[in-house]
Amino acid sequence: SFAYFTIKDRLPQILTRVIDTLHRHKNEFFEEHGEKGIEAEKRAISFLSKLRNELQTDKPVTPLEDELPDAALWNQYLDYQRNSSNGNGEPSWFQSPWLYVECYMYRRIHAALAQNPPIDNFDVFKEGKAQNFFESQEAVIALCTYFQELLKNIKDLDEQQLQEELFNLLQVSLWGNKCDLSFSAGEDSSQKSSPLQSLENMIPYILVNDMEKLWSLLVNAKKRNTEKSNVRVDIILDNAGFELVSDLVLADFLLSSKLADEVHFHGKSIPWYVSDTTKRDFNWTIKQLQSANHMWMSRCGINWEGNLKKGVWVYRDHMFWTLPHDFSSMAEVAPDLYADLQQSNLLLFKGDLNYRKLTGDRKWEYTVPFHQALNKFHPAPLCSLRTLKSDTQVGLKPGQGEQIQASEPEWMVSGKYGVVQFDAAL
Repeated sequence: SFAYFTIKDRLPQILTRVIDTLHRHKNEFFEEHGEKGIEAEKRAISFLSKLRNELQTDKPVTPLEDELPDAALWNQYLDYQRNSSNGNGEPSWFQSPWLYVECYMYRRIHAALAQNPPIDNFDVFKEGKAQNFFESQEAVIALCTYFQELLKNIKDLDEQQLQEELFNLLQVSLWGNKCDLSFSAGEDSSQKSSPLQSLENMIPYILVNDMEKLWSLLVNAKKRNTEKSNVRVDIILDNAGFELVSDLVLADFLLSSKLADEVHFHGKSIPWYVSDTTKRDFNWTIKQLQSANHMWMSRCGINWEGNLKKGVWVYRDHMFWTLPHDFSSMAEVAPDLYADLQQSNLLLFKGDLNYRKLTGDRKWEYTVPFHQALNKFHPAPLCSLRTLKSDTQVGLKPGQGEQIQASEPEWMVSGKYGVVQFDAAL
């Protein structure tokens, strides 16, 4: 299965790159922290080498031994895996759900640094994320330019034109999800050209296209909206780099077109899945745009900083996003987060990992309704914007999946296909 190749090949590659990154920063650790920095780097590397060995030799998954705030929840989850293994012994790397062991690896990478001050705040994936951003520069410029031109006459657009622009920016945000460093094991995955040019050609690759439903939800929320209640959209972020910029443009469009009054962004509280957005990445990206020597890039950055200051944009992270649980257990495990999401008019979940957690990462029949696969996770109306990079997909028409499978066996993992898949809350 695709899961097997991920655990066997891709995860050890990612660990090797992390170890290599720490090696390369040895001098920097020494300059900043002296001998203590070098010792911490050695300890972290030895911890990670041990982890890589455990993975490659299919050792049992061990409880976390750190004192971090989420450790107890992780260890409870391991007990749950032990109890559900039907007496098949200890859960091990190759004998456990893929989603669980993959999340577990990233949590252990975090522990390797968190337990080794003074380098405990070092993000081993930061360089890759920054590189992705800089290598996608042309696409970023094209998108910022397009958007700033659009803003000049946004007041004069009629409903039909607004809808068209929303659909364009939703698609840019959807296809921006192709740039994923955990998927390429850290190889270059930047967005070289502006996706705006090719949107028309990409439509046939959107297997479920519920953009019309999003439009009518937002328009109706707007009409129902009284002075007192704001229309709020939440974006559960995925990758930093070009994808994040495309999400920020979409969020700015929602405010500028008055389709929404506030946008809440949800990122990861620790470095995760190589290229996932943390608070540091979020702020860094806006700073990069602000200080860019391109007029429209810097205009975007300045406006976005302003949105954060005015409180119409809010960035949040929550420990739950980096737990192994799928979202159907959010109400129980993180009731505060679930209650917060219930305040939203629309939740946009970006990317493949969020899709796997929405659907419990099961091998569903392709035609199972999305609503059913969500397994009672319905805090608010929600939509997944995702390019397919793992073999879970629901909500297709009868025969649709089989038809593509016949000509493209790799269709579920190639990132070539996408979905804009909507579920109205109960």
